[in-house]
Amino acid sequence: MKRCKWADSTALYKQYHDEEWGVPVHDDRTLFEFLILEGAQAGLSWETILKKRNGYRMAFDQFDVEIISTYSKSKIELLLQNPNIIRNRLKVNSTVLNAKLFLDVRNEFGSFDKYIWQFTHGKTIQNRFSKISELPASSSESTAMSKDLKKRGFKFIGSTICYAFMQATGMVNDHTTDCFRYKELSS
Repeated sequence: MKRCKWADSTALYKQYHDEEWGVPVHDDRTLFEFLILEGAQAGLSWETILKKRNGYRMAFDQFDVEIISTYSKSKIELLLQNPNIIRNRLKVNSTVLNAKLFLDVRNEFGSFDKYIWQFTHGKTIQNRFSKISELPASSSESTAMSKDLKKRGFKFIGSTICYAFMQATGMVNDHTTDCFRYKELSS
């Protein structure tokens, strides 16, 4: 079975690639999870985040945005002692802030899904890259998304992070054309 080259390095990458990466996501809780995890990944490997993903789910109340938006300073201090997440004060604080802003967006648009998918006109962008080296780090859509999220006050949401978020949540299909998932996700 041929898959994207990056996914062949570890069993964790294979599972994530084969089951999740590039699959369109329309569930607000899952979109929030990816938004937070992609921001947490800044400066680190995605494998590091995947290894800590269950720790994040436990620490951040299964990414329940309503609960996270009410976290107190003492809860944040507890999180900063938790070895199962990235213990970076800016990233933890941004999770709480982003939860509050996520709720604002959801209230404005009816769902975060409706808001975020507008950047691709509600459809997956079907790229046709034959090599991983052809994949961009950002796009005009991820730049527009980043700019709008920043205008709303979101943190850890640059264009590159937004593009990785788009890849993870199936807003773009960046599986290489020789990968078995490319055809599955193109239809």
